[in-house]
Amino acid sequence: MMDFAAIPSLLLDPLDGRDDDAWFHAPEGKWCPGQVVDHVTTAIENSARVFASRADKPPMRRRPRTAVQWVFGVIVLRTGFIRSGLKAPETSLPAARPDRAAVERRLREGVAAFQEFERRLLPSRAADLFVKHPILGDLSLVEWMTFHVRHAEHHAKQVRARVPARGSDRPVRAAKAAPTG
Repeated sequence: MMDFAAIPSLLLDPLDGRDDDAWFHAPEGKWCPGQVVDHVTTAIENSARVFASRADKPPMRRRPRTAVQWVFGVIVLRTGFIRSGLKAPETSLPAARPDRAAVERRLREGVAAFQEFERRLLPSRAADLFVKHPILGDLSLVEWMTFHVRHAEHHAKQVRARVPARGSDRPVRAAKAAPTG
């Protein structure tokens, strides 16, 4: 799994040096790269806001997870698999035409906020500070950071697939892994 600090590069490097046509390029009915980045950014900001509000509160206990939350947690946090086509929570839906400079700044600030939480709150609050995820249930700071990395990795594939190759209308496609076994 990649380093949390690499999230901005993962999402923004495919767009580096590209104009707003690449930022807004999308197939019909799909989010453009700018909306994908805005969605990931908003998810990071939302959870950071809650961690900030709870950081100085007394220790918490994790609410029991349902079997579904536990299974999805294992799948997403350990393997990184996030099924395509899931509907995003209303609280993290992107703007129709997100402002590129603002989204890039917000993404970097959100990542920096989590890095500051990591410095300030770990290891002392690793097991007694939680924020609820809409699907996975209560997650610790480390689990949220893992989720955000996995979420960014999932959406970075969409960004790369939708950014037209230089001098072409065709999107850049990530190389497929060689078959194993």
